[in-house]
Amino acid sequence: MYVIYHANETPNYQIFRGEPPAFRTPEGVATAALSGRRRGIIQLGLLLLIATPVARVAFSLLAFVRQRDITYVIVTLIVLTGLIVSMVGGHS
Repeated sequence: MYVIYHANETPNYQIFRGEPPAFRTPEGVATAALSGRRRGIIQLGLLLLIATPVARVAFSLLAFVRQRDITYVIVTLIVLTGLIVSMVGGHS
C-alpha cells in the first residue's frame, strides 16, 4: 500500500529528515504497526528481517552447547558477539 501511494514521489536528498520519534525504538515501531500505520508495518518487517539471522545464530549456539561441541560454540560465540556489537555500535 505504501508503494502504491508513494511510488511517483521523488526524494529530495538535499534536506535530511530523520525518523519520527515513533519509529526510533522497537516499541514505537510495534505500536505503530499494531495501530495499522503502513510505515510501522514496513519498519516492523525490517526489524524482523534483521532479527532472523541473530536468532538463528543464537539458536545454533544453544544447539552446539547441548552437543558439547566446543569448537563450534567458540566460533558461534564470536559470530554472535560480532552481530551484537555491530547492532549496538550502529545504534549509539
